[in-house]
Amino acid sequence: MTGSAQPRTLLVVEDDADNSNLLRMYFAGHGYIVEVTKSGADALAQAHKHAPDLILLDINLPDVNGFAVCKDLRQSLRTGHIPIIFLTERASQSDRMAGLSAGAQDYIAKPYDLEELRLRVHNLIARSERENMLDPRTALPTGRFIDEQLQRVKGVPGWHLLDCRIESFRPFVDVNGFAAGDDVLKFAAHLIREVVDQSGTPNDFIGHPANDNFLILTQAADVAAFTQRLPERFNTEVRAHYSFMDLEQGYVLIRDNNGQMGQAPLMTLNVTARPA
Repeated sequence: MTGSAQPRTLLVVEDDADNSNLLRMYFAGHGYIVEVTKSGADALAQAHKHAPDLILLDINLPDVNGFAVCKDLRQSLRTGHIPIIFLTERASQSDRMAGLSAGAQDYIAKPYDLEELRLRVHNLIARSERENMLDPRTALPTGRFIDEQLQRVKGVPGWHLLDCRIESFRPFVDVNGFAAGDDVLKFAAHLIREVVDQSGTPNDFIGHPANDNFLILTQAADVAAFTQRLPERFNTEVRAHYSFMDLEQGYVLIRDNNGQMGQAPLMTLNVTARPA
C-alpha cells in the first residue's frame, strides 16, 4: 500500500467479539482501514453504503448464514466485484465447496495464521487490480467489470447511465503533477459516492473507466438530482485543489508544444444521463 494508492478497507463480518477485535487490531497495524459488523443484514447494508476492498466473512452469523450474504453481495451491481474470504470453524469439504459456489474467492478454516491471512488478503486485492477490475487510486471498478455491468442492465427498464467527465483535468495535471491529479480523482470518487448514497439506490453502481471519466448506473427515480447536484458540488469543492493565484485568475497557465503560454480553465464536472 504505497505510492498514490489509498489505504485499503476491510469489512470484517464476525459475531465473536474476540475474533473481530483481533482482526481489527492486526490489520489496522498493517495500514488497513478496518470496519466490523456482527450480522449479515448489517454487512449487506455496510457493503452497499461504503464498498470495501475485501470482506472477511464468517458463516455462522446470528441472523443469516454467510453463504446467503455472499450470494446477495455477488448479485448486486454495487458489491459484485468485492473479493470475499470465508473465515469459519466449518472445515468440511462440503462447506468449503458451498462457500466457493456462493462466490467467495477463498475459504479459510479457524484457527488460522494471521500472517498467512494477511498475505492472502493482499494477494486477492492485488489480483483484482491486475485483472483491471479496480483502479488503485479510487478503489472503483474499471475495465471489463464495467463492461459486464453495462451488459447486465442494458435495455432493462428503470436503469440509467450517467457519464461524469472532469473537464480541464489534463492541464491541471500538467501544471501540478500526477500526485495532485490523483488527489483530485480520490476527491471525485468520494464525492460521487456521497451523492449516490444520498440520491440513488443501494444497488447503484459506480465505475472509473478512464482517467478523467466516471460513470454511474442508477435506478434512482430522480435522475435529474444527480445531473444537478454532482456538478454543483464538484465545481465548488474542487477549488480547494488550486492555488490562491489560480483561483484569483480563474485559470491556469500552461505551455503548449511550441513553448507558448496559454490559459486553461479551472476543472468542472460535466454529467450527462441516458437510459442504460
